[in-house]
Amino acid sequence: MAEQVALSRTQVCGILREELFQGDAFHQSDTHIFIIMGASGDLAKKKIYPTIWWLFRDGLLPENTFIVGYARSRLTVADIRKQSEPFFKATPEEKLKLEDFFARNSYVAGQYDDAASYQRLNSHMNALHLGSQANRLFYLALPPTVYEAVTKNIHESCMSQIGWNRIIVEKPFGRDLQSSDRLSNHISSLFREDQIYRIDHYLGKEMVQNLMVLRFANRIFGPIWNRDNIACVILTFKEPFGTEGRGGYFDEFGIIRDVMQNHLLQMLCLVAMEKPASTNSDDVRDEKVKVLKCISEVQANNVVLGQYVGNPDGEGEATKGYLDDPTVPRGSTTATFAAVVLYVENERWDGVPFILRCGKALNERKAEVRLQFHDVAGDIFHQQCKRNELVIRVQPNEAVYTKMMTKKPGMFFNPEESELDLTYGNRYKNVKLPDAYERLILDVFCGSQMHFVRSDELREAWRIFTPLLHQIELEKPWPAPRCCYYPSPATFLSCQALETILAPPDPA
Repeated sequence: MAEQVALSRTQVCGILREELFQGDAFHQSDTHIFIIMGASGDLAKKKIYPTIWWLFRDGLLPENTFIVGYARSRLTVADIRKQSEPFFKATPEEKLKLEDFFARNSYVAGQYDDAASYQRLNSHMNALHLGSQANRLFYLALPPTVYEAVTKNIHESCMSQIGWNRIIVEKPFGRDLQSSDRLSNHISSLFREDQIYRIDHYLGKEMVQNLMVLRFANRIFGPIWNRDNIACVILTFKEPFGTEGRGGYFDEFGIIRDVMQNHLLQMLCLVAMEKPASTNSDDVRDEKVKVLKCISEVQANNVVLGQYVGNPDGEGEATKGYLDDPTVPRGSTTATFAAVVLYVENERWDGVPFILRCGKALNERKAEVRLQFHDVAGDIFHQQCKRNELVIRVQPNEAVYTKMMTKKPGMFFNPEESELDLTYGNRYKNVKLPDAYERLILDVFCGSQMHFVRSDELREAWRIFTPLLHQIELEKPWPAPRCCYYPSPATFLSCQALETILAPPDPA
């Protein structure tokens, strides 16, 4: 078999352009305006502007695309460039392209709750080439506290009357079911569901998107993807750093709202869902909603909470615990680690624990899905065999691998654990995987909502976690410091240890 030659970035972008511009939803000749609400903030500086630059550099944006920044600060395009360009990773050869990119940028200063400011923004957009009939994408890189005022003013003053309008909303989508419902009802009163793109950047990651292909494009997995073969599913998110000066924001939301209720629950849906009728956005999201409806509210006896403390033997930040961060409120009981067991109560998954684990200040950076299979029946190897596992590593070093037993090489007839490993960095050496935001923002241009969260999906996710969140806020349980001790590997509970902790008490 001839060796496959990896395509260069130019070739890949060329193929992608050809596919995009042939599609019905993507009109190369249309004028598009990408409006960044909150253009002076960290998210815009570190993620949104760099992402738009990468898409522009690779020729993946429509030719007539303008970028308009909007925020309260009195800035210029030169100020925006100074703040964001260090994150562009631009090469000297791209200097002319970079100048062309910033020539398409403009900036408008205004208040978020002032109608006159939005009328001024609309006049600015209308003054751009074909701006009055342009398609408009509004990215809300803003705190949720201003969403209602901003969306109301956009709807009243800034909508395109000829082109389409789409709005991208960043998480968190509320703090609980009630606040999320209020926000959803407000936005839904102004925009249709097909205009609303609730972004969870984990849905743009290569291996998260790969879950559907692995499941539904491989015959070998279909017969074994069920409770008869799978003992448990473990979804893990670990960060090796703490809050590091961002404690004020984190303390308001905590690890469950920040990671578990969205990123991990979305991955659970992709593991547990039934095969959709097609890859149409609503067909996929319909199946995810069905999974969420089969999950009961989290029970407190299925939860472990932790808060990281400093390591006296460490160096630098490792010596500081969560409460040592000056931006964290004194005596805070906010969890920086959580482990939760959920059950999908349907025929396929009845009785299979889905263990969600996430935390800050742990021993490594990792996000993965791990399916652990039942023990082999009728053991003839004297308990030398370990459980088979299928692991999808989302980050870092994207990979899919299976853990299985093989004969240990040599004279003896003994089994040992080995791996069948597809590490993307080895298999696709010269392929640059796009950033999650690149995929998702391009999806918005194309009108694809498959990797975005629908309102009923969001509501079910909050339903599952809201009673627990309210109980934690009411009782303020002190999280166990031993769960997240900076940065020993032993701090992250194994499946077996978690099962022991969550086991019902002995009747005696």
